Amino acid sequence: MSAELPDRPKPPELSGVDLARQALVAAKEQARARGAAAQQKKQARRGGLRSGARADGRDPLPLGAAINRLITERGWETPAAVGGVMGRWPQLVGPEVAQHCEPQRYDEDARVLTVQCDSTAWATQLRLLAPQLVRRLNEDLGQGTVKVIKVLGPGGPARRYGALRAPGSKGPGDTYG
Repeated sequence: MSAELPDRPKPPELSGVDLARQALVAAKEQARARGAAAQQKKQARRGGLRSGARADGRDPLPLGAAINRLITERGWETPAAVGGVMGRWPQLVGPEVAQHCEPQRYDEDARVLTVQCDSTAWATQLRLLAPQLVRRLNEDLGQGTVKVIKVLGPGGPARRYGALRAPGSKGPGDTYG
């Protein structure tokens, strides 16, 4: 007993125009390969790559263009832009806020900018201004670069532990942050 396979549809046969297109594509690929091989032989006979009359990747660049190319090749656009924000902080937030609040670090993965304030009053003020500041930073850096601003209060004085310390107390650190 033989099991017969169902009839499979045969792929359509190519017409003359389609065959000609396939042949043209194959011929172009072969010519490209032969041209690349000939170019490599020619360069090997001349002693390697040499600069010609036209601009190529080996030509000298102005310093700014070289730095921009390096930043782009390495994927450092966002860290470089955020570093620029840290340098232009007073222009972005205003001189009064910049006098009391300073950017500390940027977490690229979480897209969080951490800012340290010199008093709890300024920390509270900056927490209230955070949504507007996030919007302003994203307008400058690109949408979604900064999602959250983490505001830190002032660091308290060094904690001293001694005989007259109440159990569970954080000492003078209770009033800071």
